[in-house]
Amino acid sequence: MGEGIKIIAQNRKARYDYTVDETYECGIELLGTEVKSFRDGKFSFPDAWAEVINGEVWIRSLKVAENPFSSVFNHDPDRKKRLLLHKDEIKRINRKVEEKGYTLIPLSFYFKKSRVKVELGLCKGKKAFDKRAGIREKDMKRDMEREFRHNKN
Repeated sequence: MGEGIKIIAQNRKARYDYTVDETYECGIELLGTEVKSFRDGKFSFPDAWAEVINGEVWIRSLKVAENPFSSVFNHDPDRKKRLLLHKDEIKRINRKVEEKGYTLIPLSFYFKKSRVKVELGLCKGKKAFDKRAGIREKDMKRDMEREFRHNKN
Protein backbone atom coordinates (compact mmCIF):
# COMPACT_ATOMS: atom_id res chain seq x y z
CA MET A 1 0.00 0.00 0.00
CA GLY A 2 1.08 3.64 -0.25
CA GLU A 3 2.27 6.24 2.19
CA GLY A 4 0.00 7.50 4.95
CA ILE A 5 -1.78 4.14 5.12
CA LYS A 6 -2.07 2.17 8.36
CA ILE A 7 -3.64 -1.26 8.01
CA ILE A 8 -6.06 -2.05 10.82
CA ALA A 9 -7.13 -5.59 9.85
CA GLN A 10 -6.98 -8.02 6.93
CA ASN A 11 -9.33 -10.83 6.01
CA ARG A 12 -6.90 -13.66 5.16
CA LYS A 13 -9.69 -16.23 5.24
CA ALA A 14 -11.43 -14.45 2.34
CA ARG A 15 -8.39 -14.90 0.10
CA TYR A 16 -8.37 -18.60 1.00
CA ASP A 17 -12.11 -19.18 0.42
CA TYR A 18 -12.56 -16.92 -2.63
CA THR A 19 -10.75 -15.97 -5.81
CA VAL A 20 -10.52 -12.18 -5.93
CA ASP A 21 -11.08 -10.79 -9.44
CA GLU A 22 -11.23 -7.05 -8.74
CA THR A 23 -10.65 -4.82 -5.73
CA TYR A 24 -12.15 -1.43 -4.93
CA GLU A 25 -11.14 1.15 -2.34
CA CYS A 26 -14.26 2.39 -0.54
CA GLY A 27 -14.92 4.94 2.11
CA ILE A 28 -17.24 3.85 4.88
CA GLU A 29 -19.95 5.96 6.53
CA LEU A 30 -19.38 5.70 10.29
CA LEU A 31 -20.66 7.37 13.43
CA GLY A 32 -18.23 9.05 15.83
CA THR A 33 -18.26 6.24 18.37
CA GLU A 34 -17.65 3.70 15.58
CA VAL A 35 -14.54 5.56 14.48
CA LYS A 36 -13.24 5.39 18.05
CA SER A 37 -13.82 1.62 18.06
CA PHE A 38 -11.99 1.30 14.73
CA ARG A 39 -9.04 3.25 16.16
CA ASP A 40 -8.93 0.82 19.10
CA GLY A 41 -9.24 -2.15 16.71
CA LYS A 42 -12.44 -3.36 18.38
CA PHE A 43 -14.36 -4.73 15.43
CA SER A 44 -14.72 -8.08 13.70
CA PHE A 45 -15.68 -9.08 10.19
CA PRO A 46 -15.16 -12.82 9.62
CA ASP A 47 -18.55 -13.29 7.92
CA ALA A 48 -18.94 -9.76 6.55
CA TRP A 49 -20.23 -9.21 3.03
CA ALA A 50 -21.62 -6.34 1.00
CA GLU A 51 -24.66 -5.92 -1.22
CA VAL A 52 -26.03 -3.35 -3.64
CA ILE A 53 -29.43 -1.93 -2.64
CA ASN A 54 -31.07 0.88 -4.64
CA GLY A 55 -27.78 2.07 -6.14
CA GLU A 56 -25.93 2.07 -2.80
CA VAL A 57 -23.46 -0.47 -1.43
CA TRP A 58 -24.06 -1.64 2.14
CA ILE A 59 -21.78 -3.80 4.26
CA ARG A 60 -23.42 -6.42 6.48
CA SER A 61 -22.24 -8.53 9.44
CA LEU A 62 -19.53 -6.06 10.40
CA LYS A 63 -19.53 -6.00 14.20
CA VAL A 64 -18.19 -2.75 15.68
CA ALA A 65 -17.91 -2.91 19.48
CA GLU A 66 -19.62 -0.22 21.52
CA ASN A 67 -17.34 2.39 23.02
CA PRO A 68 -17.44 2.13 26.83
CA PHE A 69 -16.81 5.88 27.28
CA SER A 70 -19.73 7.16 25.20
CA SER A 71 -22.74 6.99 27.51
CA VAL A 72 -26.19 7.21 25.93
CA PHE A 73 -25.07 8.19 22.43
CA ASN A 74 -23.55 4.83 21.57
CA HIS A 75 -24.13 3.08 18.24
CA ASP A 76 -25.82 -0.22 17.40
CA PRO A 77 -22.99 -2.75 16.93
CA ASP A 78 -24.83 -4.71 14.22
CA ARG A 79 -26.13 -1.89 12.03
CA LYS A 80 -25.43 -2.05 8.31
CA LYS A 81 -22.99 0.58 7.09
CA ARG A 82 -22.98 2.37 3.75
CA LEU A 83 -19.88 2.17 1.58
CA LEU A 84 -18.91 5.20 -0.46
CA LEU A 85 -18.17 4.50 -4.14
CA HIS A 86 -18.64 6.33 -7.43
CA LYS A 87 -21.92 5.66 -9.27
CA ASP A 88 -20.22 4.09 -12.29
CA GLU A 89 -18.30 1.70 -10.00
CA ILE A 90 -21.53 0.73 -8.26
CA LYS A 91 -23.22 0.05 -11.62
CA ARG A 92 -20.29 -2.10 -12.78
CA ILE A 93 -20.28 -4.03 -9.49
CA ASN A 94 -24.06 -4.51 -9.57
CA ARG A 95 -23.94 -5.96 -13.10
CA LYS A 96 -21.28 -8.50 -12.14
CA VAL A 97 -22.96 -9.49 -8.87
CA GLU A 98 -26.33 -10.05 -10.57
CA GLU A 99 -25.14 -11.83 -13.72
CA LYS A 100 -22.08 -13.88 -12.89
CA GLY A 101 -22.56 -14.96 -9.30
CA TYR A 102 -19.89 -12.80 -7.70
CA THR A 103 -19.89 -11.78 -4.03
CA LEU A 104 -18.61 -8.59 -2.43
CA ILE A 105 -16.25 -9.36 0.45
CA PRO A 106 -14.26 -6.85 2.57
CA LEU A 107 -10.59 -7.82 2.28
CA SER A 108 -9.02 -5.24 4.59
CA PHE A 109 -9.69 -2.14 6.66
CA TYR A 110 -7.15 0.65 6.92
CA PHE A 111 -6.67 4.32 7.70
CA LYS A 112 -5.74 6.55 4.80
CA LYS A 113 -5.08 10.16 5.82
CA SER A 114 -7.05 9.55 9.06
CA ARG A 115 -10.11 8.21 7.20
CA VAL A 116 -11.30 4.62 7.50
CA LYS A 117 -11.19 2.83 4.15
CA VAL A 118 -12.31 -0.65 3.08
CA GLU A 119 -10.68 -2.74 0.39
CA LEU A 120 -13.70 -4.46 -1.15
CA GLY A 121 -13.13 -7.50 -3.34
CA LEU A 122 -15.33 -8.80 -6.14
CA CYS A 123 -14.94 -12.50 -5.37
CA LYS A 124 -16.05 -15.88 -6.61
CA GLY A 125 -16.17 -18.89 -4.27
CA LYS A 126 -13.48 -21.56 -4.56
CA LYS A 127 -14.24 -25.24 -4.72
CA ALA A 128 -12.42 -27.70 -2.43
CA PHE A 129 -10.05 -28.85 -5.19
CA ASP A 130 -9.12 -25.23 -5.93
CA LYS A 131 -8.14 -24.75 -2.28
CA ARG A 132 -6.02 -27.91 -2.33
CA ALA A 133 -4.32 -26.80 -5.54
CA GLY A 134 -3.54 -23.42 -4.00
CA ILE A 135 -2.02 -25.04 -0.92
CA ARG A 136 0.01 -27.40 -3.14
CA GLU A 137 1.36 -24.47 -5.20
CA LYS A 138 2.27 -22.53 -2.06
CA ASP A 139 4.12 -25.57 -0.64
CA MET A 140 6.02 -26.14 -3.90
CA LYS A 141 7.02 -22.48 -4.08
CA ARG A 142 8.22 -22.55 -0.47
CA ASP A 143 10.27 -25.73 -1.13
CA MET A 144 11.83 -24.21 -4.25
CA GLU A 145 12.81 -21.07 -2.35
CA ARG A 146 14.27 -23.18 0.46
CA GLU A 147 16.33 -25.22 -2.03
CA PHE A 148 17.49 -22.06 -3.77
CA ARG A 149 18.64 -20.51 -0.49
CA HIS A 150 20.32 -23.76 0.55
CA ASN A 151 22.20 -24.10 -2.77
CA LYS A 152 23.20 -20.43 -2.72
CA ASN A 153 25.15 -20.82 0.55
